[in-house]
Amino acid sequence: MRVSLSWLKEYVAIEMSTDRLVDSLTMIGLEVDSVTDRYDYLDNVVVGRILEVAPHPKADNLSLCDVDIGHQTLSVVCGAPNAEKGLLSAVALPGTVFPDGTVLKKSMIRGSASEGMLCSESELGLGRSSSIIMSLQNHVSIGQRLAQALKLSDTVIEIDLTPNRADCLSLIGIAREIAGIQNTSLKYPDTLLNDSVNTIADLSSVTIEAPEYCPRYAARLLTGVTIGPSPFWLQDRLLSIGLRPINNIVDVTNFVMMELGQPLHAFDFDQLAGHRIVVRTAKAGESFTTLDEKERKLTPEMLMICDAEKAVAVGGVMGGLNSEIESSTSRVLLESAYFNPISIRRTAKKLGMTTEASYRFERGVDPQGTVAALNRAAKLIADVSGASLVDGLIDAHPKPSENTVVRLGIKETNRLLGTTFSIEETEKMLQSIGFKTKPDGNNHLSVLTPSFRVDVKRPEDLMEEVARLSGYDNIPLTYPNVPAKGRPPLKSLTLRNRIKQIMTGYGFHEIITYSFINDDANDKLRLKKEDERRRTVPILNPLSEEQSVMRSSLLPGMLETMGYSVARHEKNLKLFEIGKIFYTNGIDSLPKEVEMLAGLWCGSRCNDSWHARETACDFFDLKGAVEAMLKKLGIDNVVFKGSQVEDCTYTRLGYSARILINDQEVGMIGEVHPLVRENFDLKETAYIFELIFDSLSDLIPDTKSYQPIPRYPSVSRDVTLIVDLGIESGRIINRVEQMNEELVEKVQLFDVFDGKPIPSGKKSISFRIVYRSSERTLEDEEINRLHQDITGNLLEEFKALLPA
Repeated sequence: MRVSLSWLKEYVAIEMSTDRLVDSLTMIGLEVDSVTDRYDYLDNVVVGRILEVAPHPKADNLSLCDVDIGHQTLSVVCGAPNAEKGLLSAVALPGTVFPDGTVLKKSMIRGSASEGMLCSESELGLGRSSSIIMSLQNHVSIGQRLAQALKLSDTVIEIDLTPNRADCLSLIGIAREIAGIQNTSLKYPDTLLNDSVNTIADLSSVTIEAPEYCPRYAARLLTGVTIGPSPFWLQDRLLSIGLRPINNIVDVTNFVMMELGQPLHAFDFDQLAGHRIVVRTAKAGESFTTLDEKERKLTPEMLMICDAEKAVAVGGVMGGLNSEIESSTSRVLLESAYFNPISIRRTAKKLGMTTEASYRFERGVDPQGTVAALNRAAKLIADVSGASLVDGLIDAHPKPSENTVVRLGIKETNRLLGTTFSIEETEKMLQSIGFKTKPDGNNHLSVLTPSFRVDVKRPEDLMEEVARLSGYDNIPLTYPNVPAKGRPPLKSLTLRNRIKQIMTGYGFHEIITYSFINDDANDKLRLKKEDERRRTVPILNPLSEEQSVMRSSLLPGMLETMGYSVARHEKNLKLFEIGKIFYTNGIDSLPKEVEMLAGLWCGSRCNDSWHARETACDFFDLKGAVEAMLKKLGIDNVVFKGSQVEDCTYTRLGYSARILINDQEVGMIGEVHPLVRENFDLKETAYIFELIFDSLSDLIPDTKSYQPIPRYPSVSRDVTLIVDLGIESGRIINRVEQMNEELVEKVQLFDVFDGKPIPSGKKSISFRIVYRSSERTLEDEEINRLHQDITGNLLEEFKALLPA
């Protein structure tokens, strides 16, 4: 909403400086976006004196003028008849932007250079005279800026209004707020008309067939109208807030809309069939051509203003081409109405039309200000067009509105605002902006809301009015009582951060991929038809085909990240991600959400350097990282069990394992299946793991155990067994640990070998067993005997052989 101070001062005496006014408006909720001077465009226009005037050699109606502007003399081509030697006038310099948007440039006119322009009042937006250039008084100085010389200044304030403050979409609304700030009176424009008879009833009528959409429709009739340009004062007012003058009738409707906030529309009365108005909704399939000459397709819920035969306007949005005011118009029917805001909002949105009228109607105009605005506009039209006003008015009002009465508790107001206002202070503030109040007993007020405040319905709305009128910055600052005892963070959040810390410590990089994936991702992973992860959740309005369903696995995003990185020559990757996957249990139920932890390793075990050769990573590298991570979390009894054929859909058989903790399956690990790599267009071997994050939380012990550093030395013994190829080394290690020998501290695998001279179908596995006592130094004989017993048990249980 743009307002000029010169226009505002017609309704309220502004007693404060512009800076203070801007701050005050902002602090009561009317945020000021910008403050400008409407005559800023005159910065490039100066006072000049014509030194010489000579005829133009190639044009009889032009002359060549030498113009002194103080620091230089310009050559200007001019066509005004009053251009004469010694005349002081307004000179626009190159770069001047005129009110109509034209930019002045140096030019050649009929072969003669023109370095500026001698201007008329009309060209500078300072009057209606356009045939002669401005003649200035001698008290001005040559070279002085014109705005300064003529003392032209009018501050224009642009206010960013919230949608609920429809009452401030007018000059009167803003003036009312200023009067409330200053505690001064407000001057309303004259809106009273004394009608002796109701002659208009014999000439026209209004029928409202859709009262839910149009609760009120008022009209007046003017005859003997002369269409022409508006007087300068009216054009100047519209120009001051950025509106373009059109003609005296339309300009008055725009003037009153900006003054009182009530949109109006003028019809050519002689183009209305039956000389009457019918307010109805559109018919199915009906179309209508609006003033912008565009044909609109209408729907049955759109409100239309019609005559006896046809539609003549889209109610509250825009008039029609078939009833617009033309130069030949002599009788005008003036409309002022209240329309249902929701209806106007829907219509404007569906038609893609936002006008100054619809902007106000859809936020809610004053339902009781309809006739006042109509009278104001009718009186102004009669003044500026020489028209005669037909006595009487039509006021169809099938659904009268009633002002809302709200009971406001002063104690509750002070409690919520943190203030100490008395009932008298509260009354004074509310009354300053048009509310009527009276004490209602027990420190309460009965508040009658004015009709223009359509946003005030509850006590909380009135409390907001009190807060802003008193000044938000005047409300004392208080702090909430925060208990000293804090809450511990969620266990899942702590675990998530701990895993991120551990994995980054092992050289992995966290990635975050989209929760939306392509619908064919599960096909690329070769998931079985009965796999629950195939029950994906579709996106109703996906951004693209690649993001059409919610992900049911973290692996597609991880494999696509690998492909993206490898294509850019980043081949050594160690990635992990923690995130949720989704799959549905049925159409009418919420999808199941499971938080997962996934990782990927591809490329080299370590970067090539002078002390280490570049070696490709393998299954056991990633397995070691997972084992170490789980151990860091304090999770014991972790078993990696080889996967069966039916388990290996997206991993390679023989290079895959299920991860079990306390006999509970919590994930898997393995090499990406070659067919899956082909589906994702990956050429490099990669290893992946998945863990159910939600399951890990319950497996982490709540307490930590401590053991002192041993005082006595350890003793180690090696054992080599020849076993079947299918026997996992982990089973042997677990068996030694299950023997619960007190002196066994650690069992470590250090060598695996198959091939000659090892028999076919067999492999050689070497372990190192570390023995230690916390109480004494161990004897060789004791350790040899214990080591022999352990070896014998292993030979018997695994049907193993000792090497020859």
